[in-house]
Amino acid sequence: MTLLSVPDMSCGHCKASVEAALAPLPGMAPVEVDLTKRQVTVAGPASEAVKALDAIGFPAREVA
Repeated sequence: MTLLSVPDMSCGHCKASVEAALAPLPGMAPVEVDLTKRQVTVAGPASEAVKALDAIGFPAREVA
């Protein structure tokens, strides 16, 4: 599992957008979004998830 920090994610609409961007990507499911911590957990590689989130305006980084 890969944990990402998505600091600009702040509301339910943001959460839905993040889920919609990541869920269709091969190997990402399950996508778990923690809005309170502003973190996302995915099964796939961080690089692909970060690229997808950057494309929709949510800069992300992998949490070590």
